[in-house]
Amino acid sequence: MAKKKAPANRSAPAVKGPAAVAKGPFPPAARPSRSLFSPAAIRETIESVAIAFVLAFLFRTFVAEAFVIPTGSMAPTLMGQHKDLLCPQCGYRYQAGASSESEDRPQRNGRPVEVREVVAVTCPMCRYTDSVDPRTAQGREKPTFGGDRILATKFAYELGEPRRWDVMIFKYPGDAQTNYIKRLVGLPRETVRIWHGDIYIKPDGQDRFRIERRSPAKVRAMAQIVYDNDYLVDAMTAKGWPLRWQRWPPAQGAAPSAWTASDGGRAYEVDGSAADVQWLRYRHFVPTLDDWDRIKDGRLPEDYQPQPQLITDFYAYNTSVQRGSFTRDQPAILGLHWVGDLFLECQLDVAQPVGKALFDLVKGGQHFGCELDCATGEARLSIEGRGDYHPTAQTAVRGKGSHRVDFANIDEQLLLWIDGSAVPFDSPTSYERLANDDPRSGPLDPLDLAPAGVGSQSSSLRVGHLRLRRDIYYTAAREGFVADYPQTGIVPGLNYQELVKFWSTPSLWKPAVGKSPFDQRHEIIFPLEADQFFTLGDNSPQSQDARLWAGEKYVSRGLLVGKALYIFWPHSFDTLPGTNIPFPFFPNFARMGFIR
Repeated sequence: MAKKKAPANRSAPAVKGPAAVAKGPFPPAARPSRSLFSPAAIRETIESVAIAFVLAFLFRTFVAEAFVIPTGSMAPTLMGQHKDLLCPQCGYRYQAGASSESEDRPQRNGRPVEVREVVAVTCPMCRYTDSVDPRTAQGREKPTFGGDRILATKFAYELGEPRRWDVMIFKYPGDAQTNYIKRLVGLPRETVRIWHGDIYIKPDGQDRFRIERRSPAKVRAMAQIVYDNDYLVDAMTAKGWPLRWQRWPPAQGAAPSAWTASDGGRAYEVDGSAADVQWLRYRHFVPTLDDWDRIKDGRLPEDYQPQPQLITDFYAYNTSVQRGSFTRDQPAILGLHWVGDLFLECQLDVAQPVGKALFDLVKGGQHFGCELDCATGEARLSIEGRGDYHPTAQTAVRGKGSHRVDFANIDEQLLLWIDGSAVPFDSPTSYERLANDDPRSGPLDPLDLAPAGVGSQSSSLRVGHLRLRRDIYYTAAREGFVADYPQTGIVPGLNYQELVKFWSTPSLWKPAVGKSPFDQRHEIIFPLEADQFFTLGDNSPQSQDARLWAGEKYVSRGLLVGKALYIFWPHSFDTLPGTNIPFPFFPNFARMGFIR
């Protein structure tokens, strides 16, 4: 939802021509000065102010308008009222919603109930739960900030048609006085299907749904953070917590790979002397509340073996805990849906122009790969078991050098970026999904429990700045359901500890008797007529969007206001960043920019 912000009124000076100086009953040097309070001066001032008001009104009505974002339905793309936090353990900066602090206070026995203050939040990197209770000295240092101020263009949809994936502002169909802001997903005369986290479209006159694939730019803009290896916590490693990036296979059992860790596990190197492919793989080791108690108290047992989990639709923004509601049994802060569409990023340093650098992503037990020839720069994509899939391209990774390499498997397509530029291939990189793409794990290959990898085939490499992101998982939400699964299903009914076990235990994903939770995921379908648009929020678990509206599930053309263009004023800081030097209203330059 977006609130209007009244544009500032500006006065425009009156414009005088040269004739005003040359004419008159007195010579220019002898002309008497006019009083500021003379009738003529007052009239000119009033006219100038009136003109300024008219120009501002015309600008606001036909060109652009400023809005304030009050809630987190579009987070992290756009922030509503929130906490801006620096994790005391890993140093990662993140945001958590605090809209509850400004909502209308409910009444009880004729008296307002206590304000629902946010008292705890959880870091997306190390999963440390931090206290932000404003009644404590520590909490008072972590204030609540207002929502983003954005600028929306009003003429965009007068000059052209709305485009899918635009972030748009419109009047809420249930109350035309209220502005909403969401992402455009469905266009007129289409049928929209939400299934297994993805968007499927059936155009008018066709009888088959197809997945809606986004452009490389939209994929990058909408990807959500899973883990950034630069924010590894040394204290956790020192007490026995496993690194998330590990050489594969592990040291026990088969011979370990030749990768070696440097900088405490933030970077890895391989000399390329081994004959076989050498792998480095990501495993989603997520500390629980109990794990953090052990780590802080130095009580991590030597024989304790943390188990990797599936990657889920976890949002740090949604981890805010209100006063009086904190328990150790909050499954929602773990994420309730498995996400298999992933985005791997790293800095790749090639020491010699020989061999190949390999990248691997796993979804539904299937490997999706990219190999880069370090001598020629050729890139080749592959899908396990599909010999006819081999798009190729020429890249700048040719010989000794350093490059940023990003590889994604999102929307049933493989995408590659080198140094920030999308790589065009000689054939389509899209593919048809498997009939059954539920998560899997085997005795020899952990598959979806080790869903990302970097490999070397006779190449001397160094990789650092490893970051893993995920796609948005659009939930097939409906009134009365908290997840894609049936209300009585295994996932929504589990408490925190049971859910941790579920995400890390493959035998629970496919029980011997009955259907698995993944087999029971809902789908929802929305048909659209002429001049009807379907919108969703980026923060799908917390968005009151078209899926959940009472009555009409669409936005009619007459309710469109404009296209969200620019974040011109995120919240400001009270001090200069990185210091304790007071500087009220220091701009948050990092979050200013165009809305993607």
